[in-house]
Amino acid sequence: MRDGRTFAIGDAGLSSDTEVVPMGVVDDLHQAREAYERRDWLAAYRALSDADGDGAALRAEDFVALATTAYLLGRRNDCVQALQRAYHAARTSEDVRSAARAATLLAQVLTGGGEPAVGGGWLARAERLLDGLGEDVVERGHVLVLRMLETIYAGDPAAAVELARTVTEYGQRFDDADLLAVGLNAQGRLLTYVGDVRGGLRLMDEAMVGVVAGEVSPITAGNVYCSMIEACTWVGDLGRVAEWTHALTTWCNAQPGIVAFTGQCAVHRGQLLRLHGEYDDALEELERAAERYALAGRDPAVGLALQERGDVLRLMGELERAEEAYAAASAAGAGPSPGRVLLWSARGRGETAVAAARRMVADAADPVSRYLALPAAVEVLVGAGEVDEAAPLAEELGRIAESFDRPAVRGAAGCAVAQVALARGEAARAAAAARPAVAAWATLSAAYEVARCRMLLGRAYRVLGDEPAADAELRAARETFARLGALPAERACARLLGAAPLPGGLSPREVEVLRLVAAGRSNAQVAVELVLSEKTVARHLSNIFTKLGVGSRTAASAFAFEHDLL
Repeated sequence: MRDGRTFAIGDAGLSSDTEVVPMGVVDDLHQAREAYERRDWLAAYRALSDADGDGAALRAEDFVALATTAYLLGRRNDCVQALQRAYHAARTSEDVRSAARAATLLAQVLTGGGEPAVGGGWLARAERLLDGLGEDVVERGHVLVLRMLETIYAGDPAAAVELARTVTEYGQRFDDADLLAVGLNAQGRLLTYVGDVRGGLRLMDEAMVGVVAGEVSPITAGNVYCSMIEACTWVGDLGRVAEWTHALTTWCNAQPGIVAFTGQCAVHRGQLLRLHGEYDDALEELERAAERYALAGRDPAVGLALQERGDVLRLMGELERAEEAYAAASAAGAGPSPGRVLLWSARGRGETAVAAARRMVADAADPVSRYLALPAAVEVLVGAGEVDEAAPLAEELGRIAESFDRPAVRGAAGCAVAQVALARGEAARAAAAARPAVAAWATLSAAYEVARCRMLLGRAYRVLGDEPAADAELRAARETFARLGALPAERACARLLGAAPLPGGLSPREVEVLRLVAAGRSNAQVAVELVLSEKTVARHLSNIFTKLGVGSRTAASAFAFEHDLL
């Protein structure tokens, strides 16, 4: 604390002017410091707890270190108790700055844990202590971080920008890496909300320099990592999402026992797996995310993982399970979800979906929020025949794509424009919008989105009279949907191709699996031949059994023989 760092283990119990400390306590503190330096939080937590239990006269900075390890291990109550003891230890030693820092950290933890009133009280106490100093100190910058977050949540971006700049200035003036990273990151995110995505990303990249270099304390580093990835997701920079998710995963893996931040890291891995069409693995990651959130004691955050789970299940055609996931996300406190609006549309609840889409658009005030809402709104409105209402939204999305200049946003905009154009019979315009959308999504290896845009392109070519080109695009799209297990989209493509429905409602991929099973192949052998994971083969086989109403491989094979599927 004396060097201005947020989390630093002091030399508690070892100074010459204190009472003689038992050697066991000295060993505990030494082990704690070593474990803390190598980021072995569980070992550091145990050693600090042992030293405290053995009667060591721990100082405020040692209690802050104990609180840090408790927070990172998901022990929120222990973290709060340690910070309260840090505050009282600092007050006893008349160290006002350390007391103010402990009070600020308490405000941060309590507010983040759903106790804003109690947290606000501690923040006010920190400000009162600093006001009594009569000098400007680095601790004022840490108080301003929380005041900045308050203004963001209150919807006052102009005031938030000024506070973010002031936080950054404190970081520069006092050489505080935490304040510099937080201030730059906040400035960058706020710039994206007014549409300056390039400028915002530059500042956020600068904020990450100190994080990657190890200059930033662990809790601040985790927060900035997660904020950076979330911001990149929201502006459609999925390349950066992949890059920083990999970096965050590596950072978490290097810290034995860490629980904090691992839930959000797993969510982002799940999002990337969904993007690349690896749905079974995505569901596993999202389940892992929910487990990690529960360990960290941050129940409201689990809503994000549940929403993402709903999105994956919706693409797979498991609509009932998707509805359950979205409902659970809403119950956990998650906000409105474009995916749930699309699900209502897919389940024939057109009026509900249209009303929700309109409300979603009306509530989206800034360019980032509108980018997140408009693609689903256009799809729902076009599907409901409200083409004239969808058209200006698609055009607006095109303008946002020009401003953001990110492949995912360009792909989403092209898809929206193509949908509106097809609904109006403007096939040439639809093709002109769909072709670059295919290319944009292809740069991200987004298999589902590429196939979706190719299906739109195939429909446009058919209207233009180019049947061979239409057939090629639709067949390619259908093969991709079948490979991914995106059954609703695959069936829609099959209808466009005029293909006769397969027996039992099976998809083409399920027929491929059934043929090999009927030929005596094991799941592992099927996986090798079709270049799938064994989990995916097992899922396909379960779906086959359900559709055919059978309970064994033998009965399924008999169906294949009876219906000439071999």
